[in-house]
Order: sequence, then structure tokens, then C-alpha cells
Amino acid sequence: MIINSNRTKEVQEYYFSRKLKEVTKLIENGEPIINMGIGSPDIFPSQSVIKALEKSLSDPNAHKYQSYIGLTELRKSISKFYMKFFSVKLNPKNEVLPLIGSKEGIMHISLAFLNPGDKVLIPNPGYPTYLSVTKLVEADPLFYHLNEKNEWFPNISDLEKLDLSKVKLMWINYPHMPSGSTVTKPKLEKLISFTKKHKIMLINDNPYSFILNNELVSLMSNKESFDNCLELNSLSKSFNLAGWRVGMLIGSEKFISSVMKIKSNIDSGMFYGIQKGAIEALNLDKSWFESINKIYSERRKLVWKLAELMNCSFSKKSAGMFVWARLPKKIKNSKDYVDALLKDKKIFIAPGSIFGSNGEGYIRISLCVSKDDIVRAIKRFEL
Repeated sequence: MIINSNRTKEVQEYYFSRKLKEVTKLIENGEPIINMGIGSPDIFPSQSVIKALEKSLSDPNAHKYQSYIGLTELRKSISKFYMKFFSVKLNPKNEVLPLIGSKEGIMHISLAFLNPGDKVLIPNPGYPTYLSVTKLVEADPLFYHLNEKNEWFPNISDLEKLDLSKVKLMWINYPHMPSGSTVTKPKLEKLISFTKKHKIMLINDNPYSFILNNELVSLMSNKESFDNCLELNSLSKSFNLAGWRVGMLIGSEKFISSVMKIKSNIDSGMFYGIQKGAIEALNLDKSWFESINKIYSERRKLVWKLAELMNCSFSKKSAGMFVWARLPKKIKNSKDYVDALLKDKKIFIAPGSIFGSNGEGYIRISLCVSKDDIVRAIKRFEL
């Protein structure tokens, strides 16, 4: 008998993977489902980005194996992008690593720096992949609590009370998913000091900066952060390239080379055409972000109306492509609420509990839905 590895017992199939099968089946059966559950941009990428990919297909190098560290031009474009928008100076030769999506970067970082039994500080609520990858590499999660009262930022005095003796990594994610809470440089500086004090690597997962956010902040804008920090970023949300799988990791040469040892043994480089498209995207000016944020802003106002019809409360200060809303107190289980909404109103949204126990009592509504669909969802509550 062939038995699964122990690590498969520690993780479950991703919630959205399971739930979207159900949603897809309902749609195939003719149900008028409005899917407001996931953050998969429905807006097209810039036409210049698509043309760059198309043009690249006839290049003699287009269909060969690519460099593990990406095209020189791509790394230079990432460096220029970080300088232009975050005022972070990077050496494109050794402080930048293109990724096949930032999600793979979470795995690569974990494999590069964690041993079985090491502990990892994971936000609650937070992106579920931090927990699942930690378990897959046989490290141990140590949750730190985030809440609305503290604007979804960790309380450092509470962190100091934890047993940090085996903690190796700490994941943060600002603008925060799922709440959309933003962060300031002084707050990040406090986290850098805390993690340096305890010899912990701090990693910021930063894919939402450009969506409905006026203050662009990078963990790496502090020069001292290169001593113990890394930052992930992605073109999925900012440039509507989620299916292309393009991300990046930035940090010191020492840390990047450690991650490269893992990455070079797992993939054989990013497709040439996607790299050329990514280069074009990274060179777009701020008018690109202004154009997509105009659309998201209009949608968000409608989603606020929808949330109000659900008798939910929410912050209008949040960034990113979701509205994070508190359910009425009488509703105790967010998954049950989401299932009932799917059944009764034919609307799918995300239950807050899938992001951690501190997400219970909340829901997350995506803005990656057409204005017409949001209006239709509103009408289903107004009937």
C-alpha cells in the first residue's frame, strides 16, 4: 500500500479550490451565480503589455530554457520600478529575483531558511498560504493576533511576551489581506527593530500597494532592513496579470542567493514572452494605476452599499481590492452565512474565518467583479 506523506495530513485543499468547484458546478447547472469571492482581476492588462508578449513570440530565444534569475532587462526594470515608486535602491544583479508568482516565493523562502521544528510568526487573520507552507516544510506556526482595534497591526508588547526562542521567520502583509489596513514607515521600523533584536527574518508580502492606496510603503525603504528582511511583490493585482504568474523577491545578495539555491532546483526559468510583457508593465507610468483605480473606486462605492444592505460595518480607509466587513453580532458563523448567501441570493463571497480565527465574524467581498454584476447583487437584497 502506498501511503501519503505525513505533510499531506497537515494541510487541506485550499478553501477557494474546493469552494470554486461548487460554484462552477452551480453555474454549469444554470444558476445565476455572482462570484465576489476571489481577487482575480477581471480588467484587461494594458494593451502594450499584451503586444509586448505577442511580439516576443517570434524572437529566436523565445522558446528556449530561460535563466533562473530572469532576463537582465527584467531585473533592471524591477529595480527601476522600486526606485520610482518606493525610493528603494536595488542592485539588479544580486538584490532582485524574479519569481513565477509570489506564491512560489513563500515556499522558496520557507525551504531556504526553515528546518523542521523551527517556528514561524504568522498573522491571524492572514493569507492562508503562510500557514500551509509552514506546515509543508515541517516548521511550527506561532500565530500573532491582529484586530480591528489596533488597525490590524501587531502589538509588539504582546509579541515580546511570546516564547521566541525557536522563531526563525515572521510574515507580514501590508496593505493587509484580508482587512485592507495600511502601514506607515514608523510602524515598520518598530517591527524591524523587534525582529533584529530576536534574530528573526521579517518578510513583507506586498502585492496590493497600488490598488486604492495613496501611500506607497516598502519594508525595504529602511536601509537597515537589508540586514534581516525580504519583500515579495507581484504583478498579479497591480497590472492585472494574475494568470501570467509574475512576482519578485527583493533583499540582500546573501538572502537572495540562498533562495536561488532552492528556486534553481525547482523550476527552469520563466517563459520569455511573459518576461517581456512584465518588462513593459513595469515601465508603465502612474496613469495606468489611475485608470484602474478609477474603476475600482466606482465598484467599491457600490460594494459599500451592498455591505450596508447586509447590515455589515466596515472601514472606508482600507486599501486593496476587497471590502472587509464585520457581520451583525447575531451571526456567529461566517461560513454558514456565506453558504446561506450562495443558496438564497446566488452570491458567493469569502468567509472571514478562512483567514484565521480572528477573521470569524467578518466577510470579504472582492472588487474584481463588473459594475453591472455588483448592481445585480444589490438588487437581490433590495427585492
